[in-house]
Amino acid sequence: MSDSDINSPDSIFGRAKIGEPGGEAPFFGASTFMRRPYERRLDNVDIAVLGVPFDLAVCNRPGTRFGPRAIRQASRDISSWSRQYPWGFNPFDYLRIVDYGDVIYRYGNAAEMVEQTQACVAAILDQGAQTLALGGDHFVSLPILREVARKHGALSLVHFDAHTDTERNDNPYDHGCMFYRAVAEGIVDPDRSVQIGIRTDYDSKRDRFAVIDAATVHRNGIDTTIDNIRQVVAGHKAYLTFDIDALDPAFAPGTGTPVPGGLTSNQALEILRGLDGIDFTGMDIVEVAPDYDHSEITALVAAQLALEYICLRAAPKANAV
Repeated sequence: MSDSDINSPDSIFGRAKIGEPGGEAPFFGASTFMRRPYERRLDNVDIAVLGVPFDLAVCNRPGTRFGPRAIRQASRDISSWSRQYPWGFNPFDYLRIVDYGDVIYRYGNAAEMVEQTQACVAAILDQGAQTLALGGDHFVSLPILREVARKHGALSLVHFDAHTDTERNDNPYDHGCMFYRAVAEGIVDPDRSVQIGIRTDYDSKRDRFAVIDAATVHRNGIDTTIDNIRQVVAGHKAYLTFDIDALDPAFAPGTGTPVPGGLTSNQALEILRGLDGIDFTGMDIVEVAPDYDHSEITALVAAQLALEYICLRAAPKANAV
């Protein structure tokens, strides 16, 4: 069968073209995120997906260096849907998304990872696109935030996690202290930032972040959680960071520091869908460790969360039509 035959209305793939949503079965094609083209020239690109395969800052189980590859692979399972539920549109009709590939650094050299991540993010931002980063452990958020804040100023952080990641220590590479450092560097405004899903010890007075812990989400519900997030970050440029261990281990076992009692996949997806109108400057999704996963469920929900962010960004254009 020729390409023209495959792309004909009578083919088994319907009317979509090869390489576009609805055009291929999940087991065809290269594993870029959502089958987007691999591209580093970002003319008229809205969002560039960037992998940061790094796990030298973990305090427990390693393996998140394989996270970007696992998320891309899992995204194949949802890339054939031409219309996204419950949005009712195909976000790729309204935004141009490319896969920028991975940050490359000498393995074992954390300082070079930081340098190269900042260089990649700066190059993406300078070309007018946003970053959607796939980690890697959560430390990778810090070099990303430095460059996003360099462009936009101090940011409101919308942070999904089991842990606040605001520990005080002198370790320059630690996935438990980078938001303490981000505040100290002036790139995150803690008084306009919120952490959702927390279920480890924290001191909100010391750290100044608004905290909506997991028990509060379960008790008060999705709509109240959305309203509370909006109240904290309203009118400010925000950055979205999602540690997959915000989810309960039943929904995301493939991570380094799982904590029982977390959010369900549906809670996380519904909360994210409710954040329309917030002026997001980028997103990362981190801490997917596929060696501890089962049937790709952690990688799959990570891919879906990333896709929800793309739909969130596309919604204003889709709703204007």
